[in-house]
Amino acid sequence: MRSLLTAAPSRRRNAVVAFAITSTMALTAACGSEGGGDSGSGGSAEEVDLSFVYATSTINAMQEMALGAKAAAAEREGVNYSEAAPAGINGPQQVSMFQSAMQTSKDGILFETLTPDLFTRPLEQATSSDIPIVSIDTAPPEGSGVEFFVGNSNEDVGRILAEELVRQLPEGQGGKVVLANAIPGLPTLEERLAGMVDVLKTERPDLEIVGPLATANEPTENYNAWNNLLKAHPDAVAYLGAGAQDSVSLARLHESTGGTWLGGACDLDPAALEGLKNGHLFAISSPEHWLKGYIGLRLLALNAQEGEELPTGWWNPGELLVTADNVDEIIERQTDEASRLAWFEDVAEEQFANMDEYLTELEN
Repeated sequence: MRSLLTAAPSRRRNAVVAFAITSTMALTAACGSEGGGDSGSGGSAEEVDLSFVYATSTINAMQEMALGAKAAAAEREGVNYSEAAPAGINGPQQVSMFQSAMQTSKDGILFETLTPDLFTRPLEQATSSDIPIVSIDTAPPEGSGVEFFVGNSNEDVGRILAEELVRQLPEGQGGKVVLANAIPGLPTLEERLAGMVDVLKTERPDLEIVGPLATANEPTENYNAWNNLLKAHPDAVAYLGAGAQDSVSLARLHESTGGTWLGGACDLDPAALEGLKNGHLFAISSPEHWLKGYIGLRLLALNAQEGEELPTGWWNPGELLVTADNVDEIIERQTDEASRLAWFEDVAEEQFANMDEYLTELEN
């Protein structure tokens, strides 16, 4: 049985909504990184230009979002889809790409960034020009004019990882738990860590929390930072990271050092999934990035082609805990574009059919 959990932070909504999906249908894979499919759920429709502008093409999380957006575009005839992202986090370059998209994709732009402070003015210019904007993953900055956001409660992404750690550590076992952040100051990761800290302080006050400490976002620097943290805190019982590269580094270090500690982080990098399967991680908390890209682009297409008004507020599509119990299923799901699309079909349809259950007020 598959399930995703959705819950907004306590300042907005406290309910937890779980749903299970018992079957999937095979679908045709999305085709091409640019241009829409020849047929699909939209049928014959007018030509529209939509794009996805995102932070970097080199991070797994953003690659997943792009695959989801591409799949939604390919379902609908007449969607001319393009994407743009720097090869590495480069806020000014992404601003330039976004401004270009304002000229070429006036029917709608899907948007994600790791440098939100740079985008208040560009987003305001786009919304003032009546270009529909959907922000995903990172909430739009205040004053941007963007009124709709598709993203997780990152506090809950962190919470479910820490809750699994609590389940796996013997009751009464003390020791250090080292927390680390690959991009200090980024709200997405800060919120995940806040969720971890809250669970550990509440449920396991016998554990000593160290950090959050800084690692790094690029692979080599991240690995070296974690290696140094292991040397600085060799007696820790667990190490938790907030991002994708953290899980890859922790799995490699657990294997190379023969570690007996528990390691876990967030995001579904393929190397991290293999590390979990091989016993080098205890869990991965997935923000289900593919689904965010799919939902956002599908809504933009419906708006552009059928005149369906974009929602306002925050759509929280939920998160997924991956453990030894379901890692094989998720590895199979992540095989290719078609396998992702097939797995998520019923998940997406359930959310679109019950949109009000996933929407709440957006505070920014």
